[in-house]
Amino acid sequence: MKRVIVTGGAGFIGSAVVRMLAGEADVEVLNLDKLTYAGNLASLRAVENRPNYRFEQADIVDRAALDAIFASFRPDAVMHLAAESHVDRSITGSKDFIETNIVGTFTLLEAARTYWSGLPEADRQSFRFLHVSTDEVYGSLGETGLFKETTPYDPSSPYSASKAASDHLAMAWMRTYGLPVVISNCSNNYGPFHFPEKLIPLIVLNALEGRPLPVYGDGSNIRDWLFVEDHARALWTIVRSGRVGETYNVGGRNERSNLHVVETICDALDHLRPAATPRRDLITFVTDRPGHDHRYAIDATKLETELGWRAQETFETGIRRTIEWYLDNGWWWQPLRAGVYAGERLGLSKP
Repeated sequence: MKRVIVTGGAGFIGSAVVRMLAGEADVEVLNLDKLTYAGNLASLRAVENRPNYRFEQADIVDRAALDAIFASFRPDAVMHLAAESHVDRSITGSKDFIETNIVGTFTLLEAARTYWSGLPEADRQSFRFLHVSTDEVYGSLGETGLFKETTPYDPSSPYSASKAASDHLAMAWMRTYGLPVVISNCSNNYGPFHFPEKLIPLIVLNALEGRPLPVYGDGSNIRDWLFVEDHARALWTIVRSGRVGETYNVGGRNERSNLHVVETICDALDHLRPAATPRRDLITFVTDRPGHDHRYAIDATKLETELGWRAQETFETGIRRTIEWYLDNGWWWQPLRAGVYAGERLGLSKP
């Protein structure tokens, strides 16, 4: 039985990882989550009663809590996904991003190092610490080219700067102390259980309610979209087979402009839930986000060739699955829209 701690396991990507691991017969998974506004245990309803799943509410900046969890659970691996992750919120509330993404990662690395140092040699060799990061650390691409693992860091937002710092901490703990760290950098995720502040769920839900569909700038910003379950599989592949000290980029090879994404959602909803007028009429161009990177695109060749991972969903199949999930699962998102986030504009910078 392999024991895995997943930090941020009640978040969007983390919950997909936990659901996947809880379905493995030879894995015991502990979900460590602070339960901030974006942490939602309802996302884990399908696995909450499984005997190989545990939940611990804790903050990764709390060293005492981390030490107790490591001592009692005795993990073979840590998959570190806990993070403040919304760029817009980082513009107006950067302090939380510094504390969680930088100080929290430091604290977790130190707790993991202390635990790992006390393991028998064979267990020390097999232990893994996967630090999960983002392609936003690389900055913005021009019209051509792809982010590679060797692309220099050039973060633009408080969020991406905090993730870049945490990447460097994780790699430094490997080089200085020998902690067996592997890093992954992913492109934009989407899929079921995505908190409604992010582009795709926001557009789906606003469109269903006949509300304006905000598109930043002229909508030409391009992202490489990765279905969240494909990402979860990639992360588990990296934990099991990735080389210590390496970085692996995870991307879906699905570049789409933001406007194209919004129009695709509108057209799909018009087909699945016809309305009196085309939902494209709801598209509203708004003032762009400060420091908005123009284009991201991941070269996942290293992950594909070295570890044999492949994305199973195209953007067309993944977006259809995502839209249908939101149509069928109002029980999950309606309480969030009513009591946590109602769809208001975020990230408007102030002096």
